[in-house]
Amino acid sequence: MELAVLLSLSAATIATGIVAGLFFAFSCSVMPALRHTADPVFIEVMQRINVAILNGWFLLVFLGAPVATALTAALILARGEGATLLPVTAALVLYLAMIAVTRVFNIRMNNELAGSGPEGGTDPAAVRRRFEGPWTGWNMVRTLLSTASAACLVWALALL
Repeated sequence: MELAVLLSLSAATIATGIVAGLFFAFSCSVMPALRHTADPVFIEVMQRINVAILNGWFLLVFLGAPVATALTAALILARGEGATLLPVTAALVLYLAMIAVTRVFNIRMNNELAGSGPEGGTDPAAVRRRFEGPWTGWNMVRTLLSTASAACLVWALALL
């Protein structure tokens, strides 16, 4: 049982850290790099990123993180050790909050951007204004939530 907890907690920590790193990379490199591009270029690049990211590797890590975290919580409950349950539960709640932010805000905006047509249609500047600032802000929220989730999992590892 101890090995199962260690393995599931390690998998959860690594996967959550990868997701946090992805969102952080968007915040500190991708979006700043696109900031000074022309509106049609910005829109086309973001549309292509939003299609490319929907692949098996991303989905395995993105959805595997909460599954591994929930499995860890179940194994800890079965062991009857409450000390590590708090940070694992906190990590799961934070990660689920990040998924909610992603679904409610970022994915909705991605879909709206996709619906604007190639290069943003007839008014790419307006399309970009509606997308860039809000999307970047919500990406920062999910960066913070997933980073806090990863920190809770590291805390749980330290308690093992």
